Amino acid sequence: MPRSKARLLELEAEQGDRLAACDLADIAAADPFLCLRLLREAENHRVQRLAHETTTPLGAVMQLGTDTFHKLLLNCPETDETNPGLAECEARAHLASRLALRWGSARADVSPDEIAMAALLSEIGELLLWSFAEDLPQAALTARHSGRSPRSVQAQVDTCGFRFKDLTLKCSLIWHLPPLLTQLIRGIDNTRSNLSRLCVDTARHITTEGGVSPALPSDIAEAKHLIPGASLEWLAEQLPGLDEEQIANIVLKAADLLDPTHH
Repeated sequence: MPRSKARLLELEAEQGDRLAACDLADIAAADPFLCLRLLREAENHRVQRLAHETTTPLGAVMQLGTDTFHKLLLNCPETDETNPGLAECEARAHLASRLALRWGSARADVSPDEIAMAALLSEIGELLLWSFAEDLPQAALTARHSGRSPRSVQAQVDTCGFRFKDLTLKCSLIWHLPPLLTQLIRGIDNTRSNLSRLCVDTARHITTEGGVSPALPSDIAEAKHLIPGASLEWLAEQLPGLDEEQIANIVLKAADLLDPTHH
């Protein structure tokens, strides 16, 4: 994303050329395209050196070194931020990763950054389509908005013949992304994978329908199953852009779903 280059140059102007690895990792963690490039580059380095798999933005920066990161970012072609479909999909991926960091920390997860990375990359199939075959995701969007296909995934299958997530998974195999990340992106094998998938689903519900999305109470109820130590209120408060009334409403409906007799 163009903002990543701008952010790098801005930080270097403020702090001089020697930026800390964590500053560079923060830039990468907010940009799915950049994260993907870093991972692929880190995987090439890993194969040469037989080092550990890289599953977080910070790990990728450490693997490559700050100089290589700097060159990689400044030499990257930029995406077209004026494409509304791409911008919306990228914002959704970014939101999913932020939610994964928040919810993952409440689970005392081994590495919330890994879940956040998987959530950030879960939309990469659709992002690539918006970049290189825009008519496909546009057709799916039109089908969903017209009501012909009520759900996003159904719209994708009806108009394109495949789920965009399957393209993400196919790419992750072709590019030899770490199996752990592919498992987390698949989103069904264990609690961490389910949490990654839930963050992606919840981000989609918020960005398409806002705080009134009828799916949000069941998202929060599922989050409670995955993170039993967190309260429904806290889980709902982590959703961005909601007012107090919307949060209270979601919490009430989520409690109903978990225990219909609680009134």
